[in-house]
Amino acid sequence: MTTSEQKIAIITGASRGLGRSAAIALARRGVDVIGTYHTNAQAAEETKAEIEALGSRAVMIQLDTSDTGGFADFAETVTTHLSEIWQRSSFDYLVNNAGTGMHKAFTDTTEDEFDALMNIHFKGVYFLTQKLLPLMADGGRIVNISSGLARFAAPGASAYAAMKGAVEVLTRYLAKELGERRIAVNTVAPGAIATDFNGGGVRDNAQVNQWAAGVTALGRAGEADDIGPAIAALLSEDNRWVNAQRIEISGGMLI
Repeated sequence: MTTSEQKIAIITGASRGLGRSAAIALARRGVDVIGTYHTNAQAAEETKAEIEALGSRAVMIQLDTSDTGGFADFAETVTTHLSEIWQRSSFDYLVNNAGTGMHKAFTDTTEDEFDALMNIHFKGVYFLTQKLLPLMADGGRIVNISSGLARFAAPGASAYAAMKGAVEVLTRYLAKELGERRIAVNTVAPGAIATDFNGGGVRDNAQVNQWAAGVTALGRAGEADDIGPAIAALLSEDNRWVNAQRIEISGGMLI
């Protein structure tokens, strides 16, 4: 495979959880990965090593996706890596995955907390995608990560879920506006997943885990590897005609 034919994915938050699972699943399909991490450089290096053990190439770059001021430098770093490692000026796939959680009643949510969620889950997604679009190959694909909480309501998730709802609307607009470049844009909305997300609530709290299992048709909470391979499949050529869709991957949660 020539460098021009090799597929390259940028995945934010690739050092852990769903992002790590997606990165490894893509590597199994022969896709190279440019991943970002926020603070855990060791986890990023472990993910990089696992990708390389599968025969794909990987680069991990520190990025705070809530700080739009760092996006120009990140794009320049990506450009440098594309040129030096792949002898290319473009990449193929973007997975906007990085995020944090918060469980707090609507009446207790502060403006600072609201802004922190907005910056990483919506504003960051909006402007990082905008900054990277000149580097994306025509015919590329974007997957934005939402949440089942944008469909069903669980007390304590109003701010977080509202940001994910905004991302779902943004996905449809991106699909419309980027269609002339043959770039497909979709949303993946996981249900309750047992990872370290949001303090590991679903993974570590037996009561929460049992609740999630009880309201899910398949009878358990999800795992990261229920999601990552599905993201990889959605990015593949097999799903080239899927566009502007919200795809919930929740095992049938609250149906």
